[in-house]
Amino acid sequence: MSFETFEVTINQYIAQVVFNRPERANALNQKAWDEMKVIFEELDENDEVRVIILRGNGKHFCAGIDLELLMSVAQFAQKCEGRKREKLRKKVLDLQAPINAIEQCSKPVIAAIHGGCIGGGIDIISACDMRYSTDEAFFTIKEIDMGMVADLGTLQRLPKIIPAGIAREMAYTGRNVSGKEAERIGLANRSFADAEIMLSEVLKTAQAIASKSPLSIRGTKAILNHSRDHSVADGLDYMATWNAAMLLSDDLMEAFQAKMQKRDAIFKQ
Repeated sequence: MSFETFEVTINQYIAQVVFNRPERANALNQKAWDEMKVIFEELDENDEVRVIILRGNGKHFCAGIDLELLMSVAQFAQKCEGRKREKLRKKVLDLQAPINAIEQCSKPVIAAIHGGCIGGGIDIISACDMRYSTDEAFFTIKEIDMGMVADLGTLQRLPKIIPAGIAREMAYTGRNVSGKEAERIGLANRSFADAEIMLSEVLKTAQAIASKSPLSIRGTKAILNHSRDHSVADGLDYMATWNAAMLLSDDLMEAFQAKMQKRDAIFKQ
């Protein structure tokens, strides 16, 4: 897979998606937003991928939306205010779509964060399944300092990841949260001394996921996302329907046989 603003590699069922605009602190221009959506949609359909690591080249993870793109968002050649607002709404939805593609990807996505995770970077990691960081990393909801309301998913997803009061504090103040604090509040699963150690540990986690039943991993992600957004009763009813359809699989038999034969399970794609 070849892209202008990302590096994408696949090895032993693990895809690594790397922001590749280090000269701009991995701020994402229009091309990058377009490519991000394509990448996660393609990886969702790729049978050679079971788990995805998302990280950044250079000194920072991601500085969010490139300022040139941000400045162009509201510039529409429309005299009618109604039509101008309609186009602006569509543009915001278009910018939300690549981040939604991360959440909707059936494979788990692990964010490995170093340096700055700023503005739209928070939107992106909030859509990931897990987040790991370095101690020196910092997280900030920068939109408030730009006279904006964060509009790409942070305010919807972050309060379901960390305590609501902390999410509101971050959103209202725009203050930096360090990697160590991110671990303490649950924004990061773990924080590590440096990027090399972090990536080594993230790879171990990815390898563990890749060794499991792909059908079960995809199902687990789907159920977790559904349960987050529904009541317990609705979630249990959906779970019963899901397993009525998916439980009796070849993966189930392979897992039992591998355990009885004391060997590693070998699953289909």
